[in-house]
Amino acid sequence: MMLRNITLILFCLSLLACGSGSQQGSGSAAASGKTFRWKMVTTWPANFPVFQEGAQKFADDVRTMSNGRLDIQVFAGGELVPALQTFDAVSQGSIEMGHGSPYYWAGKIPEAQFFSTVPFGMTARGMHAWLFHGGGLEMWREIYQPFNIHPIPMGNTGIQMGGWFNKRVDSVADLQGLRMRMPGLGGKVLKKAGGNPVLMSGGEIYTALERGIIDATEWVGPFHDMRLGLNRAAQYYYYPGWHEPGTEFELLINQAHWQQLPDDLKKIVETAAAATTDWMYISMEYLNTQALAELNTKKNVEVLEFPAEVMAELRKLTVVTLEEEAEASPKFKRVYEAYKGFQTEYAKWGEMTEAAYQRTKQ
Repeated sequence: MMLRNITLILFCLSLLACGSGSQQGSGSAAASGKTFRWKMVTTWPANFPVFQEGAQKFADDVRTMSNGRLDIQVFAGGELVPALQTFDAVSQGSIEMGHGSPYYWAGKIPEAQFFSTVPFGMTARGMHAWLFHGGGLEMWREIYQPFNIHPIPMGNTGIQMGGWFNKRVDSVADLQGLRMRMPGLGGKVLKKAGGNPVLMSGGEIYTALERGIIDATEWVGPFHDMRLGLNRAAQYYYYPGWHEPGTEFELLINQAHWQQLPDDLKKIVETAAAATTDWMYISMEYLNTQALAELNTKKNVEVLEFPAEVMAELRKLTVVTLEEEAEASPKFKRVYEAYKGFQTEYAKWGEMTEAAYQRTKQ
């Protein structure tokens, strides 16, 4: 047995010696010792908890696992390029990596929203099942391919909250004329319900809500909402976040730079992204739990569930909105049908498991 072990060790050492030559093909950088120094830009403000923090954690993990062979320097939104130019910067190759969410590029790629979040769509569990096993990720990469971008899922917020309102929402009539900060497909649904969706950056929300420029706003969940001070600008906090049931984040990688990485570094990137996804999701679940407990102690805030009538109407209008968008764009329609087909089948499993279990506690 000892002789066999010694023979095995000598064989491995001989392989390492053979690999220390001038091989430069994919997977050989570990032997060549080549170092890659990349930049990552994000859509998040500097020091933004969980989101920007997660991007930095990913870079640190990659650096550690690769023993410094892939060194990624992370820049917050606006530090190197404007936040919403992240996609373009990575597409053009001036920046190797980016981090954001696909619905930020809805003006350029409307169907990208399905890889982020859809009103009354799938939660994180369903999204990941679709992406990694239901063909969603392959479709996502196919759609981004003309833009020279290789996307990798990296992060999820979990189910968000419905938003902050300066008046109660007791019926669908209360949505008429409501000026609410709500982007994307959710904003289009709100418009069909008679509301006035408003687009503005996170830095503008508090002042706009406090001064009555808008009547309501959605942001993320209790943890981030309280850090923004929204509990001081509005009295009514509604749930659930029908418009964002599980917002997926993405790691954007320039395709040409991605192809230059050896196989082992690609695997490290994918593994670190998966670990970051779990870390961000569970961080959101924990921090929102703690923040909600604190929020419930504040006497100036009422945490309320949307009335069933309102949710039913918004769900109906969501179907109308998606059907209209699909009718106007064959690309949107193709992804919509794939998403909807998987969601329908997955719902059957979810009804027998998660939903059925929750009903036992009522």
